[in-house]
Formats: sequence, structure tokens, C-alpha cells
Amino acid sequence: KTDWALGGCGGHKSPVLCIGEEQPKNCFTELQVLKGHFDIVRFLVQIDDFRCASAGDDGLVLVWNVETGERLQELRGHSQQITAITTFTCSNGLMSHTSLITASSDRSLSLWDPDTGNRVQTISDLQSSVKCLLVLERLCVWFSGGEELCVWDRDFQLQCHRQNHSDTGITALIELPKNCIAAAMDKEISKRKILMRQGCLILTICVIQLLFPAMSFSDGLFASGSHAGELIIWDAIDWNILAYEHILWEESQTCAQAEIRLAAPKPSEMSIQHLTTNGKLILAAVGSGLYVYSILTKTVVAYRKVAHDSNVLHTMLLSDSELMSCSEDGSVRMWEIQELPLTAEPASPGFFGMWTFGRPNKQTGPPTKKVVDVPNIRTLELTGDLIGHSGAVQMFASFKENGLVTCSTDHLLILWKNGARQSCLRSLALFQKLEENGGL
Repeated sequence: KTDWALGGCGGHKSPVLCIGEEQPKNCFTELQVLKGHFDIVRFLVQIDDFRCASAGDDGLVLVWNVETGERLQELRGHSQQITAITTFTCSNGLMSHTSLITASSDRSLSLWDPDTGNRVQTISDLQSSVKCLLVLERLCVWFSGGEELCVWDRDFQLQCHRQNHSDTGITALIELPKNCIAAAMDKEISKRKILMRQGCLILTICVIQLLFPAMSFSDGLFASGSHAGELIIWDAIDWNILAYEHILWEESQTCAQAEIRLAAPKPSEMSIQHLTTNGKLILAAVGSGLYVYSILTKTVVAYRKVAHDSNVLHTMLLSDSELMSCSEDGSVRMWEIQELPLTAEPASPGFFGMWTFGRPNKQTGPPTKKVVDVPNIRTLELTGDLIGHSGAVQMFASFKENGLVTCSTDHLLILWKNGARQSCLRSLALFQKLEENGGL
């Protein structure tokens, strides 16, 4: 177990990050504003390579063509805000069809056909609103989590349910091996095994640990993070803790004095807001900072205490060296993991090279050991800054060469495009039109 205290420079505030007008590594040089929502847009889900759905506080679900920016469908039916949305793909061996499942504060669940815009199924008068959804396509079942955990089949028939007695309800669900799922609720996470007996689904429960966001990845592992800055990697089979990291942003006193731990750090500064992985690295959004952890070596790869001016809400690993984040400050930023230059000073604003090691959850006692030279640590360098939203950017969805979609509290979606690729496509379309018309 390791207690990482990521030190800061006392006496002054970190300079605001500014990349300037020249962004040679930022391919997103064209944007298209997509209008249609009338309130905060909180969710984006990818339907296929060319379509996505957006949902938010206006109760609407809109289906978009990410190539053209055209609004394809408008799904109306919920009377209050959407609280969760996911895709559900069913296959009969020959063909597959992707539907949308939505949950709302109006205490209803709906199944939609994004091709026609029709509501296929609906469940109303639930005991409480649903906060999260999880689909297990191989079993043709899906889960809804909130004040209770329910299991439903593809026909929206309730198979079984368990009442939850935590204060906040179930806030996240992930799939685990051997027909198990993990449910994060309040200060605990529970492991629930799905059993088939006489054609019925049965849940068994095991409760452990203090957790909040969670994610699963390959090799039988999954990771979780807490509002207290704890990152834990678990064995998904027997639930042993394989690695423990306690991420603490610290301020250091001036005049080269020893680093001190703040008695009462702001909760938002140490809270893990979002986790993502590519199977090799874990990217954690910690307050307004970013933290990159290697699953293989169980060590920190790189971090930046101040990556945005406000809390980071969503992240993505584009490759082993490139990543993306969005924030309450309205920005979407692209980052590259780079080697530190051979200098005694930090490479750029917001990066702090002083770390301390100590025992987790210990608030008093002798000063922790200070380690100035952390081997193999690298920096996160800002390579792109996408400015277009006037409100907090809730999340984004990448469609690779077809672009990037972002959604925000400003009621808008923005479709970001590779400018060079779009220019080539326009030129190609022009030449084809000229050929069809017999030339100039």
C-alpha cells in the first residue's frame, strides 16, 4: 500500500495554462454546434460508428449523425430529467439491433428504437428513480441501480430485485467475471453473483470497502476510487486488494521548509471524479488534476495537479501516451505524456516534483519521508485546448476519424472535426462533382 502526497508550491497560485494559438498536435480545428436540447446535456452514448444519442435535464433523447451533424430522431416520453442511458444490442445470430434504455427522475424506464424513434417498452411507477444502468448482453439481461437493484430481461420483465439501504443508493455498476457484478453505494461496494436456478435469476451479495467510481478491465482486475482520494485495484475473482494508492494534493511551505499535510483539504481537491483505462494505464480525475497510474508496474507514470481551472468531469486515454479531459471550466484539453527535461525545475505550470510517502488515513504523527527524485516519473504536457462551450463540459465521446462530440450545461453539443481530413473530403467531393458534370 502506498500513500502518495503530491506536493505543491506554497505562497502562490499556479499560473493559468495557456497553449497559445499554434497547436500543431491538435487536429480538431473545425467545429459544428448542434442545437436541440433546452436544458443541461449530461449524457452521450455511441450507437454505432456514425450515430450517437444525447440526453439531459430536459427529458429529451436526441439521436445525431456525427458525420453530418444532422439530428436524426427526437425521443420524447420522459416528463423529467434523464438520470441514466445505455445501449442494448440484441442478436439473433444473423442480425443485430441496438436499442437505447433510458432512466428518468419521473421514476420510469424506457426502451427506444433509435432507427424509428419509437418507444418500444416502458416501465413506470418505480419506487424510486434509477441512477445507473448496466447491460450484460451475453446473458440478455440488464440491471438498474438506485435505492434498489433490479434485474430485467430483454422484454423488460423483472427477474429479481434487492432493496438497498444506503443513504445515496447504488451509483455505479460494473461487470465482473464469473457472472458477477460490482455495485458502488455510499461508502461501500458490493459484489453480487448472478445464479441461474430453475430458470430464475438469483443475486448473492458480498459487501466491502469505501468506494465511488469504478471500472473493469482485462486480466480479471477492476479498479475503484473514492471521494477521499483512494485508488484501489482489485482481483475481480476473489476480491483481494492488489494495489492501493492514496492521492493527496499537498501544499509546501516556502523557503524550502518541509512539506506539511493540510488539516482539512477541500473535498473536491482530493475526490476521484472519474476513472478510465486502456488495460495498461489508469487515468484518474482528482479534483482539477490528472493522475496516470501503470497497472503493470503499479507505479505512477505522470500527474498534473492543476490540469483545469475547475473539477475534471470526464477523461479518456487515446493511446499509451495521449489522453483527453474535460472540466467544469468549459474546456476540453488534450495531453501528452512526455519525459521530463534534465532540469531541477518542474517542466511546466501545475506539475510538482515533490512527493511524500506515508501511511494511509494517518492524520497525525512524525513527518513523512520525503522523496525528491521519483524514478521514471513523466509530465503531462498540454497539446490541445478545445474552447467552444460556455458552460461545464459534462462528457465527450470519440468517434475516431469521424470526430469528437462534447456536451455541456450550456444546452449544446459540439461536433469537433479533423480540419485537414474535412478539407480533403470537401476537395474530393468537388472533384467528383466536376467529373459528373463533365469537367469545368
